[in-house]
Amino acid sequence: MADIKKDIRALTKDQIREFFVKNGDKSFRGNQVYEWLWQRGIHSFEEMTNISKETRQMMENHFVINHIKVDQMQRSSDGTIKNAIKLHDNLIVESVLIPTATRTTACVSSQVGCSLDCKFCATSRLKRMRNLNPDEIYDQVVVIDNESRLYHDRPLSNIVFMGMGEPLMNYNNVLKAIDKITSPEGLGMSPKRIVVSTSGVPKMIKKMADDNVKFKLAVSLHSAIDEVRDTIMPFNKTFPLKDLRESLVYWYEKTKNRITYEYVVWQGINDKRKDVDALVQFCKFAPSKVNIIEYNPIDDGMFQQADSLAIDMYRDILEANNITVTIRRSRGKDIDAACGQLANKK
Repeated sequence: MADIKKDIRALTKDQIREFFVKNGDKSFRGNQVYEWLWQRGIHSFEEMTNISKETRQMMENHFVINHIKVDQMQRSSDGTIKNAIKLHDNLIVESVLIPTATRTTACVSSQVGCSLDCKFCATSRLKRMRNLNPDEIYDQVVVIDNESRLYHDRPLSNIVFMGMGEPLMNYNNVLKAIDKITSPEGLGMSPKRIVVSTSGVPKMIKKMADDNVKFKLAVSLHSAIDEVRDTIMPFNKTFPLKDLRESLVYWYEKTKNRITYEYVVWQGINDKRKDVDALVQFCKFAPSKVNIIEYNPIDDGMFQQADSLAIDMYRDILEANNITVTIRRSRGKDIDAACGQLANKK
């Protein structure tokens, strides 16, 4: 049985340098190859034009480049772009380019399917098939950066890990991808322009704080009452709000960074005064911002967007308690690219 070739992008720069030294070449050749792989984002060894044909063939004999492919691209009437991304093993994930007047944001995926079970999210209906590798996450960003330049005449400005999957359940690979994205040897983006959104895995939130990460944290909260959150996000029974809050206190004490809460208000689920009061109490331990997000249907009668009076109540009470609140309107709904809709279309 033939050996399976290793993806060369799984190697560090030092490991690539060592490969060339062991094969009778100079170590600087590894630097050249590393630049082609990450800064220039090539898809094949043949594209490495300053490297000899013999050397390119040697790499071809030992390695592959498992680059992603855009299987389908859809453009919304509001300028949003959704990519169905085919991976090397033919699995599909989705990523989204979200444009506004002042920025373009990449919403990227971290898993094929999802490890968690949020009832309102289309992705959670897919079983988690595998974690994405760092290069597969990185490639999504490169594709969206190219689309931003092509269709909106400006480079990508922001990245949110709010696509398919729970990023903290693929923590090591997400961190490696962010390291590449922010490195001068990669895309050179500022970590302050990156938000990692989690549904709430307390142990991993504490680990992020211990690892002194520089990106921003968002928590997909949706209720600060355990009994309510249990029904819409059943994993809350394993990671209850008490543990989540403790981990967020730890995060703030370590980082002093404001916490963003993502929050959808649904009719008959979390649209009462008691729900707002519980949210205020949950937020009070640290500077925070609440993004109230428009709900995007996934053809499930259990969840219906709350009326404007409930949204106004949330805004007014949060502001009265000096908590920053933003009402976010979804983009890309006509192509099922809005929050919670990824993987909705068969």
